[in-house]
Amino acid sequence: MRSLISILDFSVEELDKLISTAKDIIVHPENYVEKCRHKKLATLFFEPSTRTRLSFEAAMLELGGDVLGFSDSNSSSAAKGESMADTAAVLSCYADIMAIRHPREGAPYVASNNATIPVINAGDGGHNHPTQTLADILTISREMGRLNDLTVGLCGDLKYGRTVHSLIEAMARYTGVKFVLISPEELKVPGFIRFNVLERYGIPYQEVSSLEDAMPKLDVLYMTRIQRERFDCAETYERLKDSYILDTAKMSQAKEKMCVLHPLPRVNEISVAVDSDPRAAYFRQVLNGKYMRMALILMLLEEAQRDPIRRGVDTSGYLRDRVCTNPKCICQVEQELPQLAKLTDPEANIYRCIYCESKV
Repeated sequence: MRSLISILDFSVEELDKLISTAKDIIVHPENYVEKCRHKKLATLFFEPSTRTRLSFEAAMLELGGDVLGFSDSNSSSAAKGESMADTAAVLSCYADIMAIRHPREGAPYVASNNATIPVINAGDGGHNHPTQTLADILTISREMGRLNDLTVGLCGDLKYGRTVHSLIEAMARYTGVKFVLISPEELKVPGFIRFNVLERYGIPYQEVSSLEDAMPKLDVLYMTRIQRERFDCAETYERLKDSYILDTAKMSQAKEKMCVLHPLPRVNEISVAVDSDPRAAYFRQVLNGKYMRMALILMLLEEAQRDPIRRGVDTSGYLRDRVCTNPKCICQVEQELPQLAKLTDPEANIYRCIYCESKV
């Protein structure tokens, strides 16, 4: 049995298999209406969500399964101080699979180590959002006809944008992909993505501040919201919130064949006038998310049925004397959670927290 905590948990071949299954669901939905009959999905959303939570629920219902859970942490035992580890163990008694969104980075990882059912990371703080990436790659595949040989621009909040981190990790494994990273200096891609993915594997990328200059070269533009909830300083948020706004003038500089994605919700970073442009794919992206979550649920439940044993985490090579100082990491609040760090760059002797991947 396994879970989906990071998009790197799946190989390229497995990602392609999920895409193939999702496309078959689109064409032959009638073949899937009873696939999860008598199965239950638990949705544990400790953070506000519309699309992701409802997408998971719609996916399970369309597979013939049932859904239970909560959309407000105040209505859960977490409000009484229950740990993520205990919550995961308890929910394993009621459901066959669970999806977790949590403001603490690393929370789904902790849950997966304590659950006896598959766990899906539905977003953990500013860290990862692998199922949004599944929606993204299906959308790119359907819009562009390929996932190879693309120039992908990512614009806005690249520091806290968990969807950006997961998308880079996925697309970097396809051949001929280049990245243009468009952001203010304060919101550049964090080190665990820049060094662990882009530079380690020699992926071509540019870091720029001008969206206008980047537009003509892009095959895919991934716009993101400057996220108020990730900022500790309101003044910094107010200064950066309108850094990039995609409008029809900027779209006129883009290739005739390209696509614009956005994980949503948007605030004002894409003008509503762009919605009518055929290259605007963000609402089609929402629908694709449901299909990919259907494919994912099927894959994880089928694997759990074949191999129901949860594998323990081998921590023999980890350090226990490094302290994570990331205030948003799950290790800052979880009861008796051990501090563990893994070596990610032997040449530079860099260790990172196993929960949030911050440098320690």
